Amino acid sequence: MSVISILSFTVNLLAIVILCRGKCGLSKCITRYLAAMAASDLLVGITDPFLRQTMKMYFPYSFLNITPVCTTIYFLTFTTTAVSVWLTVAFTFDRFVALCCEKLKTRYCTKRTAAVIIGTVSVLGCLENVPRCFVIVPGFVFDNLPWGCFKKPTFYTSSAWTTYDVTHRVLTPCIPFFLILLLNVLTARRIVAASRVRRGLRGRSDGENDKDLEMENRRKSIVLLFSITGTFILLWATQAVFYIFTRIAKAGYDSSPTGYYYITRATSGFLQLLSTCTNTCIYVATQNKFRGELVNAVKFPLRAMRAHLRS
Repeated sequence: MSVISILSFTVNLLAIVILCRGKCGLSKCITRYLAAMAASDLLVGITDPFLRQTMKMYFPYSFLNITPVCTTIYFLTFTTTAVSVWLTVAFTFDRFVALCCEKLKTRYCTKRTAAVIIGTVSVLGCLENVPRCFVIVPGFVFDNLPWGCFKKPTFYTSSAWTTYDVTHRVLTPCIPFFLILLLNVLTARRIVAASRVRRGLRGRSDGENDKDLEMENRRKSIVLLFSITGTFILLWATQAVFYIFTRIAKAGYDSSPTGYYYITRATSGFLQLLSTCTNTCIYVATQNKFRGELVNAVKFPLRAMRAHLRS
């Protein structure tokens, strides 16, 4: 987990810096969504694998185990994850509107709308996870200071808490799965139909096979969209299917390291956290200008060091 946290911090911080420079050839609307997604992934990488797992494992008696502190980390872990997931949905919907809804495109696909959507998703993600602050109780009190973070026994027996937990799992990631798949299918159908019509019109107009710049831009946008959403679905699928299976089958918790429950749960958690590191790799693979900016960012400290040695 420590490797994932370091990797997530590095690649997402680089992505934020490069995207905020605005030299990647992307619209300001797309740039805001991608930068916000990178920021949320960065926070997930800090709170979940680093603060909640790695630090508490290697430093079990640090200040991170004081009840108010670990409650805050617990809250931030779920909040940042929910915001990250729903920002992916928001980005998918924005690209659907841009590629399929010509009349709505000019009003919706703007940097102002993107900022409002990002802010709304962030606020709703915080509000949805506020009840988690009231789930945690301390394990013991030492010198009037509460230590440890344990869930209340009623969390597992109360129908209200069970309803809340199921609702959370439906909101993250079951509904996002459905929305992303639906929007991608609709987008693909529209683009295929538009491409056929456009090729037919161009064929009748000039009969030449010269490069269609508009279709080329659409193709790049589709590759970026499908790469991000496809990776998200693949890396979250194990956890979503596992949760649905345990709910339907009512499988009990098996703490044995060799049990299928433990192995599947650990694998699904690892894949979910790995999703925080993939978007930057996708940008590098699909966006030439982003790749060039990344190369310049890597070369900058080497150039500065060379200049310092020469002086």
